[in-house]
Amino acid sequence: MVTDLHFILNDSEIQVSARPGLLVLDFLRESKRLTGTKEGCREGDCGACAVLIGELVGDEVHYKSITSCLMPVGELQGKHLVSIEGLNMAALSAVQQAIVDEGASQCGFCTPGIVVSLTGYLMEREGDIDIEGVKEALGGHLCRCTGYRSLKACHHHLNRDAGSASGVNELVDCGILPDYFSNIRRELQAIHLTSAPSLPSGTNVIVAGGTDIYVQQGDEIPDSNAVLLNRYPELRGIRDLETHLSIGALTTFEEFSNSPSVLKYIPEIREYMMEIASIQIRNRATLAGNLINASPVGDMTILLLALRAELLLKEGEIERTVLLSEFYDGYKELAKTPGEILTEIRIPALPSTSKINWEKVSKRKYLDIASVNSAAVIRTEGEQICDVTLTAGGVAPVPLILDATGSFLTGKNISAEVIRNAAAVAQDEIAPISDVRGSAEYKRLLLRQLIFAHFVRLYPEFISAEILYA
Repeated sequence: MVTDLHFILNDSEIQVSARPGLLVLDFLRESKRLTGTKEGCREGDCGACAVLIGELVGDEVHYKSITSCLMPVGELQGKHLVSIEGLNMAALSAVQQAIVDEGASQCGFCTPGIVVSLTGYLMEREGDIDIEGVKEALGGHLCRCTGYRSLKACHHHLNRDAGSASGVNELVDCGILPDYFSNIRRELQAIHLTSAPSLPSGTNVIVAGGTDIYVQQGDEIPDSNAVLLNRYPELRGIRDLETHLSIGALTTFEEFSNSPSVLKYIPEIREYMMEIASIQIRNRATLAGNLINASPVGDMTILLLALRAELLLKEGEIERTVLLSEFYDGYKELAKTPGEILTEIRIPALPSTSKINWEKVSKRKYLDIASVNSAAVIRTEGEQICDVTLTAGGVAPVPLILDATGSFLTGKNISAEVIRNAAAVAQDEIAPISDVRGSAEYKRLLLRQLIFAHFVRLYPEFISAEILYA
């Protein structure tokens, strides 16, 4: 099956028929012979294949960097795809020159993706160019030759050459972008977008962000009748309603963490997201995909469980809701029919006195799968715990709400003895196994420590690590 696509590739308008599940990476390298975009891991980990995707939002074009090895070409309809070739000019761009000046490229294999992501950072940043922004943009890139000191040092040059420039036209003027970028908004507005058909049901291959399914089934999807959920805009967006947050299933990690409605409830959500995945993956990974994946250590699953989320499932015209806590029947087994699609996630409104925390231990601090993770939503009056929801991942076949532990804590005052006893209760609710992420005994110890950490972080006025660990 092929689909007709109309989009802009670098400075050229493209109309092509292609298999919708074909990877953007393969389209660029094999169909268009644009081989500056490198094929590395094909799992979104190395960043060598990074490209920019520009999309009209209202009257403005917004760009984001993604790994082209995890994006299907069928999603390019009405968008602007920018490969490294689309950033080249007669002279080196300011980003390219900064890398040269700092000696930040050796073999050069990873350099095109790095240039793309740094350019994307300059296009979408808010505020000044700083080292933290550069580090975040580079977070999804591996470089085995040069190391990262010289890459991070590029921010001095970017400040000099780009400074306060913002928006496409200003970045064109200061040599960050080629001239043709100034015309992209008008050209995208001229592309006629046909609406997607009705939301499908059945047993088709369903692709949301693609950050896991392409890793698992990357060879099969291009030849399948893949259904690309990102063609359905009604599945995106966040609404702050009186009783709950309504979150479209295709809301990405990055959209979720940037939402003012989410930040109101979870002010530290950006810190959490930085540990989960690189910006290139956060721009693709969806909340629904994290839930449907059914991983026992799903990062967003653990948080949404603690927030007592409810899921809206749809098959044809039939809709039903199910609590996330009742969605997992066993390891990788879901309480849904094959034809049902998760369309919405609902998070009940929290009392203003509730506090939220999450903890994660993995082999790497950042961008790694958790060995054990946990989240907590706690409401207190003074020192007394009025309500608490604790979750745990990596200690059972499915993500858990620690109901017995929560019941034990409710009504008690925060103290070292109470929290130690609660951690002991939690040991009877879990059944970890030894695997590549750690032994069963190690995971039990981790969960104990994470429960301690929730209270130390949230209530330092009542308890300290020194007392708790004494």
